[in-house]
Amino acid sequence: MKAVLYYRGALSSCNYDCPYCPFSKTKDSKATLAKDKQQLHAFMDWVREQGGSGHQLSIFFNPYGEALVHRWYREAMIELSHMPHIEKVAVQTNLSVKLDWTNDIDRSKAAFWATYHPGQTSHAAFLSQCMKLYEQGIPFSVGSVGIRSAFGAIKQLRQLLPEDVYLWVNAFKDQKNYYSENDIVYLTEIDPHFQLNVPDYDSLGKPCGAGSHVFYVQGAGIVKRCYSDRKVIGHLYRDGLEGLSAERPCTMKKCGCYIGYIHMPELKLGEVYGDRLLERIPSGYTR
Repeated sequence: MKAVLYYRGALSSCNYDCPYCPFSKTKDSKATLAKDKQQLHAFMDWVREQGGSGHQLSIFFNPYGEALVHRWYREAMIELSHMPHIEKVAVQTNLSVKLDWTNDIDRSKAAFWATYHPGQTSHAAFLSQCMKLYEQGIPFSVGSVGIRSAFGAIKQLRQLLPEDVYLWVNAFKDQKNYYSENDIVYLTEIDPHFQLNVPDYDSLGKPCGAGSHVFYVQGAGIVKRCYSDRKVIGHLYRDGLEGLSAERPCTMKKCGCYIGYIHMPELKLGEVYGDRLLERIPSGYTR
């Protein structure tokens, strides 16, 4: 079967201290980092075996914190990109790590979801990292959280990036009715698809790929439909994809997270993003 796996291990540390993030400027203990490394190695062992079962996998690393500062994630990205049964491997990252290792990845399979955090890094430093990916021909999108204090910085970054690099804005949803009509117009001029991310979609009882061919894997192998749904549907290493897969309508009242609602068929977001839904690059953008 073809499956999408979102993977999140024990890692919860980050080198940034964004005010809207609960994991800002945290530091994991050596024991936690060792646990995270062991969990990822176990996951990689399982992935290696899936080619023999005929499975085609797309994998997205989206940990709490920054993954690529740790060697084991960089090595996993490289290896996964060269596995025949891996269709895609992507990672959410703030791009703060050196990118010399990307010379070893298969650029036809790897992609980056690069998050820009004004106040944590300069325009020049972040843009320089983006341009390294751009010059290597590695697909990537750039995104930022649309808090008002960042509006100007996000607009400036849009002006500096090549036109064929998509910059998305995540709606800030910690405060109800945060945006005025003028705010939405402003941000839509930066991100033409911003209004897709503003609402929380009614999802209760509605079809979703989550749980049938999309799985959210925690480091120990526990699998859930999605990260917002606390119900455990099985164990990756015990049940395998065949044992986990079932049609499961959403049990949540609302879905407002991109990595969740993109798998709701009624929204038809495949028509917007084509085969680059996972890395959030709309059709029409070459990078």
